[in-house]
Amino acid sequence: MARVKKSRKVGRIGVPKESWAPRKPKDPNNTKPKKHKGNPSGSRHSAVQLNEKNPNQSKQNDPRIGSKKPIQLVVETKDVKTKAKPNKPKYFSPAQELAELENNHRLNELLDMLDNDIVLTSDDQRFVDLKLARHKELCELLGIGNEEENKDQAKTNEDDPFDVFESINIEKFK
Repeated sequence: MARVKKSRKVGRIGVPKESWAPRKPKDPNNTKPKKHKGNPSGSRHSAVQLNEKNPNQSKQNDPRIGSKKPIQLVVETKDVKTKAKPNKPKYFSPAQELAELENNHRLNELLDMLDNDIVLTSDDQRFVDLKLARHKELCELLGIGNEEENKDQAKTNEDDPFDVFESINIEKFK
């Protein structure tokens, strides 16, 4: 007797296909128009032809060729510090500027701190120095002297006993 090999097939697997039948033709009247995406084919080349109509354009540009502007490959660092001009109030006369300086609230506070032996920051010290220098210039322009200092110097000359002692002429008492 002949030997029969074992098989895993158990008959048909799956659903049998239906017989092939041609599809119904689509009605062109019922279809929606297709949405067009992007530029039409050859649009790069047709753009050149449109530009040819301009008589002012002496050079024919090809849109496929990009910009001729050079590109920096290495980034150079520039100083970010831009000199911003501070908004200085404009005064009609030096007297007005002097009055504004003397009424400056920040300057008065910083001068009080200096009188109390409090150390100022470098920015505050620079501000005080600038304002005092401008105050001195304005006083010289207006001819205003420090009358208090002049009076103090005069009083110290009169009140100083050594100055009086040295200024005494001994020959008067002989």
